[in-house]
Amino acid sequence: MPQSLTFNTAALTEWLLQHLQGFSGPLQVESFKGGQSNPTYKLITPSQTYVMRSKPGPVAKLLPSAHAIEREFAVMTGLATTDVPVPQMLCLCEDESVIGRAFYIMSFMNGRIYWDPSLPGMTRQQRGEIYNEMNRVMAALHSVDYAAVGLASYGKPGNYFERQIGRWSKQYVASITQPIDEMDKLMAWLPEHIPAMARDPAMASIGPGD
Repeated sequence: MPQSLTFNTAALTEWLLQHLQGFSGPLQVESFKGGQSNPTYKLITPSQTYVMRSKPGPVAKLLPSAHAIEREFAVMTGLATTDVPVPQMLCLCEDESVIGRAFYIMSFMNGRIYWDPSLPGMTRQQRGEIYNEMNRVMAALHSVDYAAVGLASYGKPGNYFERQIGRWSKQYVASITQPIDEMDKLMAWLPEHIPAMARDPAMASIGPGD
């Protein structure tokens, strides 16, 4: 495991003993390969296996609102009662003094990882079954009544494009190491070229936004 991804396993064990029902050590930690910007770990004990998602570092060193694992935890907790398949959310720790960053624990789900979306080595029927299930889940996700599952306060409805462009621009400015004229032009161009449909209040208010 890279040094940047290591943490105090003893401190995590102590916290889990107090906050995760049924947890008992000893604890073995493995880092998942791949993934995105939030480090993900496999927590192995003699009786059960879990998954931990964490921020890559203390919030003071991160861009504002970036790596929001708390929001992942809230969304998947809400989706647990829907037709969208999600692992069981077990506990959330926002106290950075435990391992140096916020994290949450969820159940471990055995499965296959398809690194190539063309699914080489599978039959046409097998690929069709996987794509059909993917489409079913996408449809189920878009059918969720987010207010009914407790996510009404998750984000701000409406003005999605304006808010996303504004957020991306602020994050870019906050992380500049060398000025790039093209990026400045892009930040000025995007707000002036938002599709007309996206400016329609009726369309811009669909979903909880970001």
